Amino acid sequence: MFTEQLFEKVKPIWKSYLEHPFVKGIGDGTLDVDKFQFYMQQDYIYLIEYCRVFALGSAKASTLDTMSLFSELLHATLNGEMELHRQYAERLGISREELEHTKPSATMLAYTSYMLNKAYQGSEADVVACVLACAWSYNYIGLHLNEIEGAADHEFYGDWIRTYSSPEFTALAEKCKALINELAEGKSSQERQQLEDIVLYTSKFEYMFWEMAYTKKMWVTEEEHVMNV
Repeated sequence: MFTEQLFEKVKPIWKSYLEHPFVKGIGDGTLDVDKFQFYMQQDYIYLIEYCRVFALGSAKASTLDTMSLFSELLHATLNGEMELHRQYAERLGISREELEHTKPSATMLAYTSYMLNKAYQGSEADVVACVLACAWSYNYIGLHLNEIEGAADHEFYGDWIRTYSSPEFTALAEKCKALINELAEGKSSQERQQLEDIVLYTSKFEYMFWEMAYTKKMWVTEEEHVMNV
C-alpha cells in the first residue's frame, strides 16, 4: 500500500521525534511546564490553520464519503484536539482570548503556510497528504508514549498521551491513511512522488515544531541571521 511506502520514507524522521527531549519529556513527565505552555499556545493557532486545510478538503472532495471524512476531521479537531488545548490553558491560567491571540512563531507560520499553499493549489489527494503527517505521527507518538509505564497516568501530561493514543484518535489517523491509499490508486509516478514529497516535508516541519517548542524560539535573532549568512 502507498502508506507503507510513505512510512519507509518518513520512518527516520519519526523515530527522531521519539528521541527529541520535548517528546521524551512528555513521556517521562520531566518536560518543563513553560516549554509545554509555549508549545500548547503555538499548536492551538496551528490547529486553527489546520482546520482551514480540512475545510479546503471538503470543498475539493469528489465524493460525499470524502466530504464527510473531511468534515469529521474538522469537527474532531475543533471540538477534540482544540478542547484539550483549552483545558490545558485553563489549568495554566491562560484565557481563551489570550490563547486565540497567540503571536505565531516563524516555524508555525512556515508550516501552516506550506500546507495551505499546497492545499489551495492541489487536488483532494494533496490535501490529505498535507494533513497526514500531523494526524498519523501524533498517533504514532501517542501510542509509543502510552507504552511507558505510568506515562498515561501522569497528573499533567497524561491527558495529552491519552488523547493521542486513544481509540478515537487512532481511528481518525487510520481513516486518513485509508483515504490517501485510495486516492493514490491510479496516480502516475509523478503524482505519487508529489504526494510523497508533501508528507516528507510536513514530517520535517513536525520535527521543527518540536524543536521550536523545546527552545521556545519565536524568530531568528539579528545576531543569528548574520552568523548564518
